[in-house]
Amino acid sequence: MGKENRKNKLGRSCSVAGIALILTVIVLSSLLVLPGMFGYSMYHVLSGSMEPEMPIGSLIYVHNGEPEDVEESDIIAFYGSVEDSGIITHRVVKNNIVSGTFRTKGDANEKEDTTPVPYGNYIGKVTLTVPYVGKVLTIMTSPYGKIAAACAVLLGVALHLIGSRQ
Repeated sequence: MGKENRKNKLGRSCSVAGIALILTVIVLSSLLVLPGMFGYSMYHVLSGSMEPEMPIGSLIYVHNGEPEDVEESDIIAFYGSVEDSGIITHRVVKNNIVSGTFRTKGDANEKEDTTPVPYGNYIGKVTLTVPYVGKVLTIMTSPYGKIAAACAVLLGVALHLIGSRQ
């Protein structure tokens, strides 16, 4: 009876581990897919200009809206200058509706950004920051990450099948 009991425990453990692996991939994948269905864009924070509010490696959700509705102290995402061509996330110091520009500043920076941000560069307002998750999701969207996710699902299925046969 002892040997059979150990076999059942091992089977249950394999099955639970397999299901946990599959659910982990589903949850991480849904963090990538679901927000886009509701009009949100996701970005990975690469610099420390907004620390401690947004640590490097954070995942941020940005919702597009009218630039005129942005208020002082809102955090926005926008395209940098032509030379920079990156996406920047800073806090709004002033929204100048007349000129159609924002004055912005990174929380960790001592001074305001030197160049006003034209409304045409505005992507949207940051609505949610999830610290450190951006790195994981960036890796998942890479070719290697997709292969790893597929392998994790296959391993999860295999573990569950092995566990259910014990």
